[in-house]
Amino acid sequence: METQAPAEDSYDKLVEEKRAREKEIDAWLPITSSRNAKWWYSAFHNVTAMVGAGVLSLPYAMAQLGWGPGVVILILSWIITLYTLWQMVEMHEMVPGKRFDRYHELGQHAFGEKLGLYIVVPQQLIVEVGVCIVYMVTGGKSLKKFHDLVCKDCKSIKLTYFIMIFASVHFVLSHLPNFNSISGVSLAAAVMSLSYSTIAWSASAAKGVKENVEYGYKAKSTAGTVFNFFSALGEVAFAYAGHNVVLEIQATIPSTPEKPSKGPMWKGVVVAYIVVALCYFPVALVGYWMFGNSVDDNILETLEKPAWLIATANMFVVIHVIGSYQIYAMPVFDMMETVLVKKMNFRPSWYLRFVVRNFYVAATMFVGMTFPFFGGLLAFFGGFAFAPTTYFLPCVMWLAIYKPRRYSLSWWTNWICIAFGVCLMVLSPIGGLRTIIIQAKDYKFYS
Repeated sequence: METQAPAEDSYDKLVEEKRAREKEIDAWLPITSSRNAKWWYSAFHNVTAMVGAGVLSLPYAMAQLGWGPGVVILILSWIITLYTLWQMVEMHEMVPGKRFDRYHELGQHAFGEKLGLYIVVPQQLIVEVGVCIVYMVTGGKSLKKFHDLVCKDCKSIKLTYFIMIFASVHFVLSHLPNFNSISGVSLAAAVMSLSYSTIAWSASAAKGVKENVEYGYKAKSTAGTVFNFFSALGEVAFAYAGHNVVLEIQATIPSTPEKPSKGPMWKGVVVAYIVVALCYFPVALVGYWMFGNSVDDNILETLEKPAWLIATANMFVVIHVIGSYQIYAMPVFDMMETVLVKKMNFRPSWYLRFVVRNFYVAATMFVGMTFPFFGGLLAFFGGFAFAPTTYFLPCVMWLAIYKPRRYSLSWWTNWICIAFGVCLMVLSPIGGLRTIIIQAKDYKFYS
């Protein structure tokens, strides 16, 4: 019997060492390293994540959808995505004593260890990496627009160089360790999103309704009209994309059994959604009302005057997408660092982080420089990955975990959201892909 004790001791020691190592890794990883956020952090992180550059393409989406369908889809999207966001906030701590700090952890709980990863991780990565690429392009385009407005007599500079200038900021900011350390950047970004949205719709209103304005569909053929309609669905889906980082944001809020994190998180989400409504609806409706179907895929490009105001708005967009890029990059950093440290047994160090994050920024910059088809990219990514993770994946998880009674209100609500989301997912990439093909026909690389 005596020989048993040392074996048990060494086993206990191994378990303790493993726990200590896991704790050390969690304290180093960006999502779980800091849990002292306040409810208002949740508000501006959510505004920064949600109100992306997608808001500027909403008048263009309205022009392709038309008044009736456009208004219905905008309002429906706002209601459905608020509902699915509430579900995610609720599910964060539904198992007592455990927190689902990452979207894929919740997926694993709902669908099983392996299947959960296969369902959630590819979609989440497509969304987050896709947003970072689109924001590289948006940041570069807004900088170029600012330069062209401020310095009309200057020599024209390639968009490629502006994307590089925009990326240079991220080679520095990406080394901020976690969500709480980027809260200042995120707050600035949230303020900017409200500012440039207000400039976009108020400058449109000040300009007044354009002469000979037309609200009919722009495409001459029926097929063109239908494809444009599908594409616009994707642009709307892209505009509501904050769900991919919501559990990661909630993970930064402290939680106890008496005071779970869902209270402050939900408070922040409600404030964020009010701001979202104040940004989206006026821009979409006023922009379309003033310019009709001649509006560009970025409303700031349609508004040429007053030059100083539009230049300011473009600079606000640049500051906003800097913060937004960081919000979407953080979960990707977390995934990459988790795999390297937990699966490949690299030591958690500043050197590892330096290499991983610089590589990621460089990769998104390169892809953004190579394929800057802004409108088509929005529609394609919007349908392909945003619709599932935003509109119906939370509902599927809810049905899998809570199993509401068949034909009850909860059951019907979730199935209606799933049906709407699946339609979005199937239809909008078709339109988006067509837009990319049309724009790519006369495109010169690195122009």
